[in-house]
Amino acid sequence: MTNIMPEGESLRKAVKWISENRKVDSDKPVIELVNEATMRFDLSPNDGEFLIKFYRDRGKEE
Repeated sequence: MTNIMPEGESLRKAVKWISENRKVDSDKPVIELVNEATMRFDLSPNDGEFLIKFYRDRGKEE
């Protein structure tokens, strides 16, 4: 499994927040969590794209 540590504190918090929320509600689509995290942590569109790719690639590994 690839261990990519995103740069920027807000992005790290977003990854942690999304991961925690996926544990609580695994049926919620990742894209909805990414959209919410982007707003919650004031992320750039590039950060949002990173999160989508990160979780899409992570899903392939599981």
